[in-house]
Amino acid sequence: MTPQRFRTLRAALDRRQPDLTLLAENVHKPHNLSALLRTCDAVGIHEVHAVSAGGEVLRHHRVSGGSRRWLRVRVHDSIEAACLWLKRSGFQILAAHLAAPAVDFRTADYTGPSAILVGAELAGVSAQAATLADRQIYIPMRGVVASLNVSVAAAVVLYEAERQRQAAGLYARPRLDDDEYARTLFEWCHPRAAAACRRQGLSYPPLDPNGQPAGNPFRRAR
Repeated sequence: MTPQRFRTLRAALDRRQPDLTLLAENVHKPHNLSALLRTCDAVGIHEVHAVSAGGEVLRHHRVSGGSRRWLRVRVHDSIEAACLWLKRSGFQILAAHLAAPAVDFRTADYTGPSAILVGAELAGVSAQAATLADRQIYIPMRGVVASLNVSVAAAVVLYEAERQRQAAGLYARPRLDDDEYARTLFEWCHPRAAAACRRQGLSYPPLDPNGQPAGNPFRRAR
């Protein structure tokens, strides 16, 4: 861990948005999952939610590179369970779904706790998911095709959320609580040591100004 690398990781963590997330309903294709996770990391999402009955999302997340280390993925058994978890946590759910009640995605307010719901590659957001959402949004299409690829659509909406949040100053200071910030920073900087600490039930040591562990938790354990 070099001091420059440590500064880079801290700068990214300083911009993480704990109250902005993506909920992917049965998105299974690896290239779409990779693109979704990459965009989520790019706009500062801290944790992604997914409904994936067959476990495709977690399997892909475990083996993929790039954004794998920087994002947490919470998988739910059903869309009902996912929406319930998010609503109890204070999120509004905005479904990217072209239907009569839907509004232009640019008119929605993403500066409060917001979860963007996207659906499967062919079917889109399910009727049940659309009903569970607080609002439905759509991306205007000026050509012949009726919709965008799921990863492209998610990127369009998430960057509107990023634009609004940037204007509101939500990237100007760290927004994770102190414990989550310290835990995540250690896991980003020292993933192997973090895994060993978890296996042995040890707390992560604090990091010094250069990103090095200030102490050896394994020595204390012995």
